[in-house]
Order: sequence, then C-alpha cells, then structure tokens
Amino acid sequence: MSLQNLRPAKGAVHKEKRLGRGEASGKGGTSTKGNKGAQSNTGYSSKRGHEGGQMPIQRRLPKRGFHPIDRVEYKVFNIGQLDQIVEKYGLQEFSLDNLYMNGLISKTAKVKVLGHGELKSKVALKVNAISEKAKSAIEAAGGSVELV
Repeated sequence: MSLQNLRPAKGAVHKEKRLGRGEASGKGGTSTKGNKGAQSNTGYSSKRGHEGGQMPIQRRLPKRGFHPIDRVEYKVFNIGQLDQIVEKYGLQEFSLDNLYMNGLISKTAKVKVLGHGELKSKVALKVNAISEKAKSAIEAAGGSVELV
C-alpha cells in the first residue's frame, strides 16, 4: 500500500447534483426549489420571527403596562433585617462591598434601606439610598449613614 493507491471508502463519494441544467436532467426549471415564494429565490434567508405572511405574534398580542426606560431597581433591606444580617455574616459595616462578598447582592445592584422593623444594634451604613424613617431610626440607635 502506498499513497498513490489510497482511495475513499466505497459509497463515501457521490456525484454532485447539477441543478438547473435542463428538463432532461430531472432537476431543471425550478431546480428542486418548488414553485414561487421567497425560498425559491437566491440569497433567501429567513428573518427572525418571520411567519410567512401570517400576522407575527408580536403584533397579534396586546401590549401591557408601562415600563419606564430610566427606572432604577433597588435591592431592598428593612432595618428589621439589619441586625440579623450583621450578626449572621459578622459585618463591621453594612456596605455594598460586604453584601456582595457574602452573596447577598450582585456586583451592580443598588441597595436601599427602608424603615420597617426595629434596630437594636449600632450599625454603620454605606448604601445607595435610604428612607427618612430608616435614617432617623439608625441615627437614634447610634449608627451612621453614608450615601454612596
């Protein structure tokens, strides 16, 4: 056996289909693409969501609600939760970095503290936003608030 004797395996090589070479070939005329329609044309590629002339689903379904483009989403913590979180994770201060390191928020999340519940311990906060009720409750407990 040598390189000039190598052959492909039997049945591995097929003759090329020669489309559009006359009616006698059996693949002339429409070249096996059917009659008319977008798919019979060259360069056809289906667009995402195209339903072949049927009214597309995004136009059949009604629009619901209003979604403002400049809405700011906050991860909310109540002052009733602060004691538990600080104690459970052994935090020196309640800041974005500490919350991220302990897996409580994502890297890009914004944190807001609300005033529901009671605060017993003195806590230093570094958050994006805080309600007036929460701010007064934290300062009354001897803690400090810094907005980042």
